[in-house]
Amino acid sequence: MADDAGAAEGPRGPEAERPRAHGGKAENKEWIPVTKLGRLVKDMKIKSLEEIHLFSLPIKEPEIIDFFLGASLKDEVLKIMPVQKQPRAGQRTRFKAFVAIGDYNGRMGLGVKCSKEVATAIRGVIILAKLSIVPVQ
Repeated sequence: MADDAGAAEGPRGPEAERPRAHGGKAENKEWIPVTKLGRLVKDMKIKSLEEIHLFSLPIKEPEIIDFFLGASLKDEVLKIMPVQKQPRAGQRTRFKAFVAIGDYNGRMGLGVKCSKEVATAIRGVIILAKLSIVPVQ
């Protein structure tokens, strides 16, 4: 390399030409409801979680909980525990996560999820905990 202009080039040419994927979730992504209950919530036909619990409607979208409780919702990872299965080839370790979620105002949910990675287990268990939110006294 005679000059420094080619220093930014990788094995397949200049790095500036290759688009990079940006990791992480898009926070401002618009929620598109999938279920009938989700559409009713988004159209403001259902105004509170009490109406959903009154008729024992199953909540299948975590965005419904986010819509009503959003900022007041707090979650806490209770335990992360390695569990092992013993196939013929050796051991297969997975991680089981337990999360409690609530708004400190009479609503809470509990989630349990098992996954190959801890981060995936925590992400999944938070969604499951949101889906299991019930009023408590």
